[in-house]
Amino acid sequence: MTDSSAPIDYQSLFRHLPGSYLLLAPDGTVLDNSDEHVTVSMLPREQAVGRNLFEAFPSAPESQRDLAASHEQVRRTLRPDTMPLLRYDLERPAELGGGTEERYWQLTHYPILDANGQLQFILQIPQDVTDQHRATTQAAEARQALDESRNRTQFILESLPVLVWTNRPDGTPDYFNPRWLEFTGKTQAEMLAVDWNSLTHPDDRPGLVAGWQKALADGTLFQYEYRLRRHDGQYRWLLIRSSPRRDASGRITMWVGAANDIHEQRQMVQELLGANETQAALAEQAYQTYQRAETQRATYQNLFMQAPAMICILRGPEHTYEFVNPLYQQVFPHRELLGRTVAEALPEVKDQGIIELLDKVYQTGETFHAHELPLQLERDASQQLTTSYFNFTYQQFQEQGQPAGIMVFAYEVTDFVRARQALERLREQGPDSGGLPLA
Repeated sequence: MTDSSAPIDYQSLFRHLPGSYLLLAPDGTVLDNSDEHVTVSMLPREQAVGRNLFEAFPSAPESQRDLAASHEQVRRTLRPDTMPLLRYDLERPAELGGGTEERYWQLTHYPILDANGQLQFILQIPQDVTDQHRATTQAAEARQALDESRNRTQFILESLPVLVWTNRPDGTPDYFNPRWLEFTGKTQAEMLAVDWNSLTHPDDRPGLVAGWQKALADGTLFQYEYRLRRHDGQYRWLLIRSSPRRDASGRITMWVGAANDIHEQRQMVQELLGANETQAALAEQAYQTYQRAETQRATYQNLFMQAPAMICILRGPEHTYEFVNPLYQQVFPHRELLGRTVAEALPEVKDQGIIELLDKVYQTGETFHAHELPLQLERDASQQLTTSYFNFTYQQFQEQGQPAGIMVFAYEVTDFVRARQALERLREQGPDSGGLPLA
């Protein structure tokens, strides 16, 4: 049984307190510390007591400056002072493996006054907040990474050279990219409230409405060709494709759509058919080829991997393939593109000026557009080069205000170029030529 009349050993009590405490004289001399403080600081008590705080526990100059300022604040105001977050690394004893352990602390200094109200001691209570600091830092980094990912996704979405939109599960539109606004001449708010019947060609309205309603009811892919009035009043043929996006349970969460202006292609097909009925098979073949290509390009089960265009992302000044969608990869089915530079993956383009174009876009930030550009490419493992034609855009993208790479959007127009060349030969031969050469 404890003798209640015996004097209390307050020093022993202080040292056994369940917390980390450091007792200082007003001038900063270490007078005592709790056992937990000894354990946390990894410094024996006899090496600290009687020494100045900064000698016993040396730290970076900026940390000493902040500590001295806090002590001065307590001496001047006789009120507690909590310091900003302080980094103070601990040196592990050799028996614990040695080395430095990075730690972060929240220090509060409390004034202990005597009976006359004079400052007698300064009690320092350090709290090890390393885990909280790391968690906060990791959360901030995660938020920054998420923001950068969202910004990058938004940039790519708004830079796509196609008309992209999204609908809620019930079919109500909730987003149109800038290409839509340029085409219609309307604002985002106007697009969300627009009466589509007023923009759609009267002959195409019934089929468009019926097809879209059936796709909504069945939850299936919707594809349709119709004429939409442009901002200048001209009706233009569009090929649209909208795909439902589903969650893990199969429930539709949104619809993603893309539209391509196919007006000139439709006109070209009509001209081919009208020029010579004997060339109907060729014209149909060209148009069907176009439709297949556009169908592939317009696949938007997600915005990029199934985008209706050949899309890739080239990272850094060496133009390394970081992202390649399936349509782009289809041009080179026998080659591994990801992780390789353009010069490594496509050596045949080095002498065709492509690397120089990429360098210029990366260095200057000037977007480059090509129309029906012929390229000599090896499109299989035959080591034979064939001529293919492409419409493409090179556009620089930046990260943190610095050039980071180039986004490539491309369409292959080989079939249409060859079809037009065939039409031109037909025109040169005249109506009595007996048909269009197929060579």
